[in-house]
Amino acid sequence: MSRFRPVDRKTPYLFPPSVEEWLPEDHLARFIVEVIDGLDLSRLQKAYAGRGGAAYHPGLLLSLLVYGYATGVFSSRKIERDTYDSVAFRFIAANDHPDHDTLATLRRRFLDELAGIFVQVLEMAQEMKLLKLGTVSLDGTKIHANASRHSALSHGHIEKNEAHLKAQVQELLALAEQADQSNVPAGVSLPEEIKRREQRLKAMEAAKANIEARAKRRISSP
Repeated sequence: MSRFRPVDRKTPYLFPPSVEEWLPEDHLARFIVEVIDGLDLSRLQKAYAGRGGAAYHPGLLLSLLVYGYATGVFSSRKIERDTYDSVAFRFIAANDHPDHDTLATLRRRFLDELAGIFVQVLEMAQEMKLLKLGTVSLDGTKIHANASRHSALSHGHIEKNEAHLKAQVQELLALAEQADQSNVPAGVSLPEEIKRREQRLKAMEAAKANIEARAKRRISSP
């Protein structure tokens, strides 16, 4: 009997999987989706009215962008790829896959709105006593502690806190634009001739044979 757990990538699910079951209850992706779902996005939704076919809901796209930027993923191409590769991004995208042009276009078209929504997400996290949102440091405990002592002090600290959060968001959005301008493909892109599994396995066998042949030549050479 093998002492290893079985590896089975081919047996289908007996029941269709639900994206709701993919992540633990305390996952950051759930928090971001829940916060953005609770915001008023009516202005963005109206902006899509009467423009071609069915569009992705702006809440879904915004959640992908905010989660990406909060976790250090700035390239729209990388976010698109992660809707295939990452469980968290697949959960946010509801197992759909918005392309990178759609994501980059929304960011550029609604840059101010995205910045405001991102700040609201950070403020919500801060209010709930979180010290970080992904890689974004919040640590507003001192601000809230000082502000609660004196009402006159409170207003100044709140303004300072908002300015700090807005500055962080602007920096993240600038990094996102820089990443999209670079046009560097994210991850590993397989050449067309080995995208299909059968072709890929044949190419691997040929590559393995070439490597072994070179190794034999090195051993036999004087």
